[in-house]
Amino acid sequence: MKKKRCAMMFMWFSIVILAGCSSLLPSAKNDIKSPWQTFEEAKMAFDQIVPYKTTSLELKALGIDPFTRSNIKLLTYLDVIERFMPDAAIQRDALDAGVLDCLSGKESCHAYEVKAKRMYKERFGNVLADIFAFRRKTRITGWAFNAIIVLKNDVVVHKVWGGDPKLDELVDQKKPLGPLQNSEGILWDVIRF
Repeated sequence: MKKKRCAMMFMWFSIVILAGCSSLLPSAKNDIKSPWQTFEEAKMAFDQIVPYKTTSLELKALGIDPFTRSNIKLLTYLDVIERFMPDAAIQRDALDAGVLDCLSGKESCHAYEVKAKRMYKERFGNVLADIFAFRRKTRITGWAFNAIIVLKNDVVVHKVWGGDPKLDELVDQKKPLGPLQNSEGILWDVIRF
């Protein structure tokens, strides 16, 4: 009787401890390698690029070189057409003069597509509810920067950038049936046979 009572107390103590200990939950870091640690650093490097002045060697000095840095894609002039004119509804005269200038050079036209990202995912909340998939809360923070730099004869003729300077997202996933909700497809397959 005493052993049963001690086991029961230990079980309840464990449940209470685990329920409040979110440090036991997994976390993840998604980091696309780049020379920049922050969105602001990436933007400052991009701001130093001057169309019709900056060369590919100067881009390399800024850390923008697809041959020595990862996650910088080299685009051909056909890729440039695809990026700036994805369908026939976009007319050539609607394009920036630098892009048109580049496209007129065909083989001497290329572009760099830059993607830099730092993203952190951290689960928090009740450990037992998370483990048994009743409720999972995830906070996603970080930043993402992307840019296209168009070059003709190794001189920048156009640049455009975008991204998310500050990501802060909360994902709250609730499953009232917990672990049974994930396997409903399996149970349905068994019942049909």
